[in-house]
Amino acid sequence: MTQTTGTARAMTPGEWLMLLTLSLIWGGSFFFNEIAVRELPTFTVVVARVVLAAAILHLVLIARGQRLPLTAAVWLAFFGMGLLNNAVPFSLLVWGQTHITSGLASILNAMTPLFTVLVAHIATSDEKLNAGRVLGVVVALSGVAVMIGADALVGLADDVLAQLACVGAAVSYACAGIFGRRFRRLGLTPLATSTGQVTASSLLMLPLVLLIDQPWTLPMPSLAAIGALLGVGILCTAIAYLLYFRILSSAGATSISLVTFLVPVSAILLGVVFLGEVLEVKHVLGMAAIGFGLAAIDGRPAAALRRRWTTAA
Repeated sequence: MTQTTGTARAMTPGEWLMLLTLSLIWGGSFFFNEIAVRELPTFTVVVARVVLAAAILHLVLIARGQRLPLTAAVWLAFFGMGLLNNAVPFSLLVWGQTHITSGLASILNAMTPLFTVLVAHIATSDEKLNAGRVLGVVVALSGVAVMIGADALVGLADDVLAQLACVGAAVSYACAGIFGRRFRRLGLTPLATSTGQVTASSLLMLPLVLLIDQPWTLPMPSLAAIGALLGVGILCTAIAYLLYFRILSSAGATSISLVTFLVPVSAILLGVVFLGEVLEVKHVLGMAAIGFGLAAIDGRPAAALRRRWTTAA
């Protein structure tokens, strides 16, 4: 895993806005997966997602008059990122959601920042562990659990392999966040990086789906399943990764991993706004805990309080 120069910093308002937008987009991925896996096997869902995203991003790349570099170093990076950020976690999460609820899967996926701060501390020189980050991750993770509620934890003792799969996806995402820092050093744009990684993951996954799922033997999926594949491929992959790599290149791996805390918040708020769902006390308490945790990880509120305390003294 690469190390880059520089020092860790708080995110800018623009980066926070992109992170919130990304959380809104990724808030729908668990929903789309849950619909798709009712009719389609794991690798078919994953391959449809990455192949569709790759096709769209290549069209955008061509429309902008750009092309992907053909050097071995760049494509090794694409395949590494495609494995860590797409092929492995997508497959683990989709398979996991065939056995556990989307709520429990989202809680386990929210462990990504916890693993990220640990991996970043070991593998980088500028995203070291500190008390604020540890406190922030623990509090925010607790907020996710409170907000989703005890109902999502029903059957926690069951389907251990599915739960471990979701935890494995979180570890893979954490490693991907650190690994992906190298694309800035390679001088690649977010569009080129997004296109390259989903292209590489498509090439990695195609042999598996042809050998294992044999999709030509499956019955024609319903319009709901097709719509879910379009949603997860276009919105939650192609568009989402343009934002992901832009944030990663400027704010770092720990910052981009915070989106997993915001995904459950986005899902609940979207339900309140568009589906008439009720905002409960547990949701408010959970969101408050997540907000406190994000503030602790960001570091600016604590720094401002220290400056004010020092001035007053």
